[in-house]
Amino acid sequence: METSEAPSHISPAISSSQRHFYLAVDRIQFKMETLVDLLGMAGRRPWLPMVVCCSTRDELDAVCSAISNISCICVTPLYSDLAEAERALILDKFRHVTMKWNQNAAVQSGNEECEKEEQKSHMIVATDACLPLSASGESPIGSSVLINYELPTKKETYMRRMATCLAPDGIVINMVVGGEVMTLKNIEESSSLVIAEMPINYRGLLSLPLAPLDRSQSPWLHHPHFLN
Repeated sequence: METSEAPSHISPAISSSQRHFYLAVDRIQFKMETLVDLLGMAGRRPWLPMVVCCSTRDELDAVCSAISNISCICVTPLYSDLAEAERALILDKFRHVTMKWNQNAAVQSGNEECEKEEQKSHMIVATDACLPLSASGESPIGSSVLINYELPTKKETYMRRMATCLAPDGIVINMVVGGEVMTLKNIEESSSLVIAEMPINYRGLLSLPLAPLDRSQSPWLHHPHFLN
């Protein structure tokens, strides 16, 4: 199990364009199903770069196994014991995908879906021990979507995930179960962030510019797996 965090010298500045949301899952056994449902829809956007962060290698493997059945997403696990050359190749390929996404985001209608192999959304699944290290000369990978499948217990871990993985205009989606709501609230308050409920029209969140979020919209609550 990978639970340790590599030291980081990154000073994570919070971008005013980054948006933070949460999905409250009623029971932990529904968590993976909820993730797969979400990615099965979001992943249809061509070249969409996404990162899923887990706290342990066991969860990393479980997420990769579940997502491997989603045809529109190319998923890559980022293990801490990868050879340096292989790790660099994975990160460089992902950065290339982010460039493709940035080049095409302005002309996408929001209804386009990947039709070719090379247009698949790309996803890295990592633990905190595997995140890019600025001290080793690795630059942030700039994903458009960062999903905290396992919510970190410390603000510093949350901020480091943002600093190393998220684009300045990216989206953070936090999956929370039961008692994790208080942990999320503590992170929100100590980091001066606004973490809102995930709206049903999440596809619009992947297009810029964005209208201000209407906090009264919380249609995810209609899903039987989500909390009231």
